[in-house]
Amino acid sequence: MSIKQLFATIGLGGLLLTLAGCNLEKEVDVVLPAYTPELVVECYLQAGQVPRLTVVESGAYLPTATGTDQPTITLPTATTPTLGIGINGITIQVPVNVTVRLTLPNGQVVPLLFAPGIDPATRKVFTHIGTAPLAMQPGQRFALDVRDTRNHHVTGTAIVPSFIPIDTVRYEFNGVSGPDRRANILTRWTDPAATADYYYLLLNKISEPNDEIGDYLLNDQLFNGQTYTAPTTYRFMPGDTMVATLYHLEQAHYNFQQSVLGAVSANGNPFAQPARIRSTVQGGLGVFAVLVADRRTVILR
Repeated sequence: MSIKQLFATIGLGGLLLTLAGCNLEKEVDVVLPAYTPELVVECYLQAGQVPRLTVVESGAYLPTATGTDQPTITLPTATTPTLGIGINGITIQVPVNVTVRLTLPNGQVVPLLFAPGIDPATRKVFTHIGTAPLAMQPGQRFALDVRDTRNHHVTGTAIVPSFIPIDTVRYEFNGVSGPDRRANILTRWTDPAATADYYYLLLNKISEPNDEIGDYLLNDQLFNGQTYTAPTTYRFMPGDTMVATLYHLEQAHYNFQQSVLGAVSANGNPFAQPARIRSTVQGGLGVFAVLVADRRTVILR
């Protein structure tokens, strides 16, 4: 039998299995290009809350093998003014030479002090904090200026979105009794007709406020000016106390969140296109936005 006849007989699948039996494995050392760190900023402003901001330095995607899972700390030096916190080969660099200024809608400049801590409500780490709660109205603009002593300079602006209330939050059970009984949740709100609007709907248990068990990123292209109902699948347990939070987003914040979802989906997928984060800031990476939300609580009885 000729080679051509053999290929026609076994087909592509058989050929791949035949080749798989050969020892074609070969290690290849890939030389990665040098990476230049950037400042990474995360700052969400809320009415009535003291402003907090987190700033770190970005690093290479692949960790450096250390041979230990014990946490390591690298203290700042004159040439490297960052606090390095590492575990499992991944090191987070926290710069200690960053100056942060927040400009209020009235033009007043408010410094955010370097005072690392943990937000008691969200349990999220922050590096800089203000001194007084913020007051804000829809349409007002805030500005952010972040810079260090090594010529990194990040700027951004954020506009206060309008408040869009939730009309109703209701639930339905699947009609099954016993351990397979589950409920879905339907969140309903009315979209303004005069504008393009963007939303982030978050569902979580009141006992676990930081565990996201349902989140939805939406725009109003298909329901502009209409009442919209966002349903879930039947996956919630009887007796759960659920909180639905509806955020009204700026378009830039929506694009950022969408790019984050794309990056998470592409991570580790060899067939996916690389996904770059669409930051809302200039001169670095990250997000600066104002959070405006309505919340409703429902008990699944």
